[in-house]
Amino acid sequence: MKAPQKKTVIVGIIVTLLVTAGIAAAKKFFAPQKITYITAPTTPMDLEESVLATGILKAFKTVAVGAQVNGQLKTLHVALGDKVKKGQLLAEIDPVLPQNTLKDAEAQVDNLQAQKRSKQALLKQYEFAYQRQSQMNAKDAGSKADLEVAQAQLESTRHDISSLEAQIRKAIIAVDTARANLGYTRIHAPIDGTVISIDTEEGQTVVSNQTATTILTLATLDTMTVKAKISEADVTRVKPGLPTYFTLLGDGDTRYYGKLRAIEPAPVSNGTTTAGTGSTGSSSSAIYYYGLFEVPNPDNTLKVSMTTQVAVVLNQAKQTLCIPVSALGEKRNDGKTTVRVLVGEQAETRTIRTGMSNNVQIQVLDGLKEGEKVIIGDSSSLPKTDSNRMPPPGRR
Repeated sequence: MKAPQKKTVIVGIIVTLLVTAGIAAAKKFFAPQKITYITAPTTPMDLEESVLATGILKAFKTVAVGAQVNGQLKTLHVALGDKVKKGQLLAEIDPVLPQNTLKDAEAQVDNLQAQKRSKQALLKQYEFAYQRQSQMNAKDAGSKADLEVAQAQLESTRHDISSLEAQIRKAIIAVDTARANLGYTRIHAPIDGTVISIDTEEGQTVVSNQTATTILTLATLDTMTVKAKISEADVTRVKPGLPTYFTLLGDGDTRYYGKLRAIEPAPVSNGTTTAGTGSTGSSSSAIYYYGLFEVPNPDNTLKVSMTTQVAVVLNQAKQTLCIPVSALGEKRNDGKTTVRVLVGEQAETRTIRTGMSNNVQIQVLDGLKEGEKVIIGDSSSLPKTDSNRMPPPGRR
């Protein structure tokens, strides 16, 4: 073979190799990538739809025990945390002043009764004088003026006695009041409960002229009331009778169950102001309403003012088919929703009917079977990296 021909053959072989390499590189860089799907199985599970709220624990019944009389708190018979029975003596106020007031009132009654007896004796005298004057006047032996004087004295004395009787009744009322005030110096428990606060210590002076001074506070702790702050967005979804439960901040694993008793009609007072004036003003913060329910507390584990995480259960289902909410596609006009299901290596679109949701999982009522895999994402939605791109011309 001549040299020029040999050179031509070699160039042709090189060109063929370059073309083949270019075609292979083009297939590598421009061929569509295989799509990888992220799936989740259709799984039976317990599902619950609920309204979440923050709550606070309160005693089922709280009574502030105060003083109705003035004086020094002489003796306090209970301590903080003591359990007391209804009628038990709690405290004593120095009784000297109420005792003196009672004695003074009793003395006033005795004085008025003595005055009444004196007037009654005088009344008899005037009655005899009037009878004599009447008899003498009938025989024209006495003057008419003397008869009139005797009659006036008789009537005046009778009225004096009536006035004294009214004063005696008033004085007796004062005695009863003084006796009651003396009784108020011994303060007894109005209910069965636990002493949760002591506001007045022994030796302090109690002044109750304007308002009753609180000495201590009793509370019934065997049953606790939960006050859950429900937002205005959720309050229309809840109603009395729904099951409830809560957990404590320090014990998230233990649930305490109850039943919603009532929803307070007025919003929670939080001291916020209203923007604007008149009926066009708007609140500057969210509105909440208290939902109330009770739970037993036999061992006094629950304490007053504890913070709770409350759930009001709207719906619940046991071992129902569920899929992640993130798998849902478009919602149709008939209320059904589309999802993508992985069948083999291919994705197909299904129409399903859904039920309740807890914002993470949603109930499947129709359209899917247990174990079928719904697609919640795929690699086509990921941004392309530089490794998937062909390098620009002139660069290596």
